[in-house]
Amino acid sequence: MTLTKTRPSTDFAAARRAMIDSQLRVTGVNDPAVLARFLAVPRENHVPAATRNICYMDRAVALDGGRYLAAPLSHGLMLEEAAPTQDDKALLVDGGSGYLAELVRPLVGSLEVITPEEAIAKTRKKGDFTLLLVDGALEELPENLVRRMADNGRAVTGMVRRGVTRLAIGRKAAGKVTLVPLAEVGFPRLTEFDKHVGWSF
Repeated sequence: MTLTKTRPSTDFAAARRAMIDSQLRVTGVNDPAVLARFLAVPRENHVPAATRNICYMDRAVALDGGRYLAAPLSHGLMLEEAAPTQDDKALLVDGGSGYLAELVRPLVGSLEVITPEEAIAKTRKKGDFTLLLVDGALEELPENLVRRMADNGRAVTGMVRRGVTRLAIGRKAAGKVTLVPLAEVGFPRLTEFDKHVGWSF
């Protein structure tokens, strides 16, 4: 009789609990509703099959098409700052995984999800979104996206300056949103939101 050693399968439920205890709680993500969503949503379902076994590590995970799923802490801090409620009409710019959308959906009254390409597309349409989430780091918030927000609407996003990414928040006032950088947090860069560099004379 020949015995063959098989590789044990990953216990994803245990990995989710470990992520919450060792990555989120210890860095200030303690909202019970937010933690409940991290426990409920299988992160492994939002990455390619080849990276499922590493998707709960404290790092971004490569997706198909050159996109990345942000590290758990990035999304945790984002939702902690956003403090979503059932009164919120939320707009999410998806970073390519659909994971953040699944975390947020039950926490808000309604959720619309768009791609970065749709976010920068020119539009004259004004919106009434009370919460804007951008799943990635941007250099600037485009006017077309600000136009979709309600007055006093909240924006929570990653922001990149000189190659360093940070969590940033802002509110819409007088038709503009000024982003205030907070903690240095690793967010995948969304190049669609890079500032246009032109010639000056």
